[in-house]
Amino acid sequence: MLVVVTLIQTERAESHDEFSCEPIGLRMCQDLPYNTTFMPNLLNHYDQQTAALAMEPFHPMVNLQCSPDMRMFLCALYAPVCTEYGRVSLPCRGLCRRSQSDCRGLMEMFGLAWPDEMDCSRFPECEEAYPRQEDLLTTSDDAADQASMTVQRDYGFWCPRELKVDPELGYSFLGRRDCSAPCPSMFFSRQELSAARYAIGGVSIVCLSATLFTFLTFLIDVTRFRYPERPIIFYAVCYVMVSLVFFLGFLLEDRVACNAASPAHFRAATITQGSHNKICTLFFMVLYFFTMAGNVWWVILTVTWFLAAVPKWGSEAIEKKALLFHACAWGLPGALTVTLLALNKIEGDGVSGVCFVGLYDVDALRWFVLAPLCLNVAVGVSLLLVGIVALNRVRMEIPLEKENQTKLVKFMIRIGVFSVLYLVPLLTVIGCHLYEHAYRRAWETTWVRRRCRSYHIPCPYKVEDSHEPALVLFLIKYLMMLVVGVPSVFWVGSKKTCFEWASFLHGNKRKDSGVNESRQVLQEQPDLAQSLLRDPNTPIIRKSRGTSTQGTSTHASSTQLAVLDDPDEPIRPHPSLPASSRSKPSSLHSKVSYHGSLNRSRDNR
Repeated sequence: MLVVVTLIQTERAESHDEFSCEPIGLRMCQDLPYNTTFMPNLLNHYDQQTAALAMEPFHPMVNLQCSPDMRMFLCALYAPVCTEYGRVSLPCRGLCRRSQSDCRGLMEMFGLAWPDEMDCSRFPECEEAYPRQEDLLTTSDDAADQASMTVQRDYGFWCPRELKVDPELGYSFLGRRDCSAPCPSMFFSRQELSAARYAIGGVSIVCLSATLFTFLTFLIDVTRFRYPERPIIFYAVCYVMVSLVFFLGFLLEDRVACNAASPAHFRAATITQGSHNKICTLFFMVLYFFTMAGNVWWVILTVTWFLAAVPKWGSEAIEKKALLFHACAWGLPGALTVTLLALNKIEGDGVSGVCFVGLYDVDALRWFVLAPLCLNVAVGVSLLLVGIVALNRVRMEIPLEKENQTKLVKFMIRIGVFSVLYLVPLLTVIGCHLYEHAYRRAWETTWVRRRCRSYHIPCPYKVEDSHEPALVLFLIKYLMMLVVGVPSVFWVGSKKTCFEWASFLHGNKRKDSGVNESRQVLQEQPDLAQSLLRDPNTPIIRKSRGTSTQGTSTHASSTQLAVLDDPDEPIRPHPSLPASSRSKPSSLHSKVSYHGSLNRSRDNR
């Protein structure tokens, strides 16, 4: 019996914020030996209104008098006698068994089953009448005054009837199982959400247009964007998919992120959770996978710039690592996506109409959104700064013509501007996630306090401050998630792009001679970089392409980075060079290794 009493007291402690005796208002339980009860009752009904609704199926049993014990047994559970605080009086197991045995046939006739929470094994083995004599003795004036004292405690969130869902779905909300958040949003009104969705839809169209233009420009001339700038193309492809999902969420409104109210499954519209909704699962997979993949491709872009600027790798050397780049860019986000699917962490977003992760689960937000984004930013910014410093050292230490100096500075500015255009929106998104992570609990507590009376659930006790989220915070987060893909269009914005699109739209196909000529220019570019870095009085050593002898390397210099970046205006070699010395490809590792190889070559001669 002690175990059962402890269990009941624990259940009460988890569901109610105060203890006080109150007059019995249930119609079935009038004219009993006692007239006061307490809530929540032994079946965890928070108030008498909820208990009355739960008792309705048993009214025919009592009216037809299937058992003389049925009415008292039901009242002992739904409206138990009120005693002093901390003491619970349970009905005897014999009272339960007699009621169940006498009314089984009539319940089967009405299609009713004996509830699991009324299982007779939960009650103590005894044969006493209810209420017991000691329960009635506590109704003296002193005991009544003591029992009527309000004892307030904070027992957490209690899921309202309107938000309860089928246990088979595996939903949870605010730590309670078989519960889901209201849809479309628990914080904002319909009018606010409508304005936000139109803004998200408009920006998604802009992002989709910019990234799609970048990808189509690449398809017109696939030989134009080589490493180290090739990752920008894959980065643009990722945000084509991200913007497309947000645009579809704008068109579909609540049909994906919300479960529509239905008598069979959902009493009210609730947020979709888990993978039972196939379209929501698909939206989540595409959005999360390509969001993370886009961030990884930006990190790979900084890696390729680092390899070109510091160890001075050429396009061919970097391209040999393309398989590794693709494995990281698609494999890591894929592993995270599969992990979230296995953990069933998918959540509908009532603001944007899509499905993502970490919208209600703070732990998932911390480990699957914030942690990857912060790690990518830390690695990418570190490599980017090292690469820019190396390029600036090349510009300061190696004598170049004024025109070539200008081209290298221009390329460095393009890298800096592109990185700023990417990092500012991404850091804003991270800031919004951090703010949401810090104040999510306070927002939820404020929401519970405002809605507890209408939902007939416990109200939070001793809430000092009220925190409500601002819609502009969520709006900025979504807009920056889309704006972060727009900078890709600035990298392809040049006169050459205009000429290529004009030629494509007029139906002028590229001739094979043109392709061969472009390939020849790419093959000759290492010689151009070599001519820039060499001593004007030193002859050029010619070697076959792809070989390395006498201390030289197949890696190009940092200046080649600028050459590949602006093919419209190639860097011009020194005027003193003969034409024949600029016609064949060669390779260069760095200024020191190059001059060292020249000296060794003259000594060998």
